[in-house]
Amino acid sequence: MTESVNTEVVAPADNDESYLATPFVQQLIKQLRAQDMNGTWDSKSDLQLLKPYIHTAEERRALPILGDPDPETLWHLEIFYNAIAVAIERETGQMVSPMMKMSHEGFGRMVLIAGRLVVVNKQLRDVHRFGFASLAKLAQAGGKFFDEAVSMIRTYPAVAQYGA
Repeated sequence: MTESVNTEVVAPADNDESYLATPFVQQLIKQLRAQDMNGTWDSKSDLQLLKPYIHTAEERRALPILGDPDPETLWHLEIFYNAIAVAIERETGQMVSPMMKMSHEGFGRMVLIAGRLVVVNKQLRDVHRFGFASLAKLAQAGGKFFDEAVSMIRTYPAVAQYGA
């Protein structure tokens, strides 16, 4: 079986640079690059690495919603929330653990926990079509989780500490 190589060049839009610089997107890129053990993605730009997270409306409609979610889609979902968790850890100094429960139909829940504090609680639906319309939407979604979690940890630091 041969794997097709995506040689599509993704040119950054004028405002993409500001989104690429956000703490969440930077961490997502680091998480993705850390998964590349053989250096296969070394020549890919950051935007090319993020392409699996960005779907046009037509691409989303073309994705099947019947059957089990694609393992690669589940992997991208996990990397997305892991990046949020690590970005929160770097900002607050509190260890954050992701936990996901997913049915075979693409429904479930993702929580990020710091100590005894649930800092992200996301009901997952239609995981088959996980993705965002643009880099801006990707950065905003991750940034929103990041900002809310950091605020919650700073509001309830005693609950967020491990061993408390």
